[in-house]
Amino acid sequence: MEDIGIETTEAALNEMRERKRSRRAAIGAGVAAIAGFAFGAGRPAEAQTAVSDFDILNFALNLEYLEAQYYTLAYQGVTIDKVGIGITGPGGAPGGAIIVRSNPIVPFTTPLLKQFASEVAAEEAIHVTFLRTALGSAAVAQPEIDLMNSFSALASAAGLGSGFDPFASELNFLLGAFVFEDVGVSAYLGAVGLITAPPYLDAAVGLLGTEGYHSATIRSRVFALGAAAQQAATAISATRAKLDGTGNDDVGLGVTSSGASTIACADANGLAFARSTAQVLGIVYGGGTGKGAFFPGGLNGNIR
Repeated sequence: MEDIGIETTEAALNEMRERKRSRRAAIGAGVAAIAGFAFGAGRPAEAQTAVSDFDILNFALNLEYLEAQYYTLAYQGVTIDKVGIGITGPGGAPGGAIIVRSNPIVPFTTPLLKQFASEVAAEEAIHVTFLRTALGSAAVAQPEIDLMNSFSALASAAGLGSGFDPFASELNFLLGAFVFEDVGVSAYLGAVGLITAPPYLDAAVGLLGTEGYHSATIRSRVFALGAAAQQAATAISATRAKLDGTGNDDVGLGVTSSGASTIACADANGLAFARSTAQVLGIVYGGGTGKGAFFPGGLNGNIR
């Protein structure tokens, strides 16, 4: 297996930025608009007594830290701070530790999947930077993130056995990504109705779209691997619905008795599911209260 170092990580990020230069120019304009609205109107997050748009974006930032770390470790074997992505908080508060096995690089054998992992790692890292830039000094630090015990507990709860390692194989990597991306889509969809300022809303919708692309690709790849992979994904889907307290707002993968495929995570009206912040926390905390699973110490910020 090729050992891909930090230099290659930085090169991949630079290549991604160059290929998407026009897109990033538009994103930069959006960040400027957000920053101008936020600070020009004198609305720093710490001055808010109720849940603010800043609080919602910080909630999203916590989730983006999780995804960015997962993909960057899977593809490159290093944490995002090693490639220049900020993880500190107000006043220089340090970012939390990452609990992960040694040498987490996934042994990719499928070129397309490795290319996908490279792109998503770069995009999720860019999402972190985008939100941190928009939030400015109000951006929360990265919380402690567990990418070992969390997956083992989730797999056990889903009936897939204990000791699940998302970095052990391509299938495991896809199933780990399956956990995150569907939750990210539902979280952003649930958040857009709470955001009051148009610049923030534009940002959330743009992030939602990208997470939707990621989710669709992952679900399609898992579906293509056959019945066993589909059943594992469906068990994870059912566990997510149980953890968020609804029991019915998630769709797994498979083929119905009539031969119709179930790939998209959509309801009877063909609409994506939305989750409240409390429902999202129920999943990422593994059913815990205030902390647990992927965030052993809880999220940072006012929504936690």
